[in-house]
Amino acid sequence: MAEELNGAAANAEAPKVQFAMQRIYLKDLSFETPMGVEVFKKQWKPQVNQELNTKTVKIDEDLYEVALTLTITVKLEEETAFLVEVKQAGLFGIKGLEGQQLAQALNTACPQILFPYAREVIDNTVVKGSFPALMLPPVNFDALFATALNQAQKQAEGTQAQADA
Repeated sequence: MAEELNGAAANAEAPKVQFAMQRIYLKDLSFETPMGVEVFKKQWKPQVNQELNTKTVKIDEDLYEVALTLTITVKLEEETAFLVEVKQAGLFGIKGLEGQQLAQALNTACPQILFPYAREVIDNTVVKGSFPALMLPPVNFDALFATALNQAQKQAEGTQAQADA
């Protein structure tokens, strides 16, 4: 009985974490074919470059907008066959997380939810532009976040070393 009370007291003291997706929406979409019709006269041996970026804006006390921007540039030799940029956004209610935990949720969990939507928009847009389907591989946002943290830590250590010198 005492164990049950101690467990209940511990649960009452622990902050309750809430994570809820409020809305997912397409914030921006751009598609360009700079070569025009000439692109269809060339042999299709594309070179695909993918850029990925996230931006977070605090909307309200526990409400955040996370926007995932994917830019895909496809080149034939040195010329750009097409360029597609998608900004897929979502509103996320997050409560009970602070500091490093909040940063990790905003930079890993939220983009992981948004990525399949952005990937589908890119694929559909490319196909409607009369190009072969472009299915992007999955992205490990946890690994990207860990790499970014390591780089920031090394940069901070380098800055501190310069300041000490």
